[in-house]
Amino acid sequence: MQWKGRRASTNVDDRRGVSGGGIAAGGGVIGVIIFLIYQFLGGGGSDMSQLPQVLPGGGAQQEMSAEEKAADDERAEFVKVVLADTEDVWGKLFSDMGQTYEAPRLVLFRDAVQSACGNASAAMGPFYCPGDKQVYIDLSFYQDMQTKLKAPGDFAMAYVVAHEIGHHIQKLNGTSDKMSRLRQTMSETEYNKYSVKLELQADFLAGVWANHAQQMKNILEAGDIDEALNAANAIGDDRLQKEAQGRVVPDAFTHGTSAQRMYWFKKGFTTGDVSQGDTFNAPDL
Repeated sequence: MQWKGRRASTNVDDRRGVSGGGIAAGGGVIGVIIFLIYQFLGGGGSDMSQLPQVLPGGGAQQEMSAEEKAADDERAEFVKVVLADTEDVWGKLFSDMGQTYEAPRLVLFRDAVQSACGNASAAMGPFYCPGDKQVYIDLSFYQDMQTKLKAPGDFAMAYVVAHEIGHHIQKLNGTSDKMSRLRQTMSETEYNKYSVKLELQADFLAGVWANHAQQMKNILEAGDIDEALNAANAIGDDRLQKEAQGRVVPDAFTHGTSAQRMYWFKKGFTTGDVSQGDTFNAPDL
């Protein structure tokens, strides 16, 4: 992805040097699976507005060397540029619809953080908190993407940010609030199906962003979309469950299969049309 020398967002709260407090949470992919099952199958409370919408796969970060800190700082600068691109794209798309885009803040943290959705650890991976309309990212996640999930590349990183911004769009257009009300009226198994639809729509919106960012700024390099699709494949529920527990439990899916995540991101990128992302009424979901 072409990003150096371009505008970086100022809507960033860098808390990497601030302690987030002690949190009892598992690390790595297995810890994430346990955490997600707990959150979405009854252990995380009943109010959707207080649940972080997460992209699973993160891990805790150890003390870094000077070289590692420099690499972490470069990733931070990259994320700020991607965030700026989301601001420009969604600002234009909202303006085209006669609306004003309310840009979210992005919080960079290390190991643990406090949000309006409660305490969170790096093991959760990046997440969006509807309660405070902020995106939270521990940059160690990107190392895990390369080493544990086998999903390298800077555009894989951009996809992660764009997915979480997709959840912000859902908060702004009322989708997240509808989900919160639904949670009060159905079983956890039924609700999980809607959670999958919510997550796949965020993947679709990430694809829409990539389409318009390319049109507006010519950001893509050869292989970038393949990097995003590979990342979507790596974090599918079926693949993560298989790797973590040796079997797949469809009733516990909360984010969608690898095939579904790739399909909806690609559809968003191919069409660039927000109106074609109604995952809630898609016949195959």
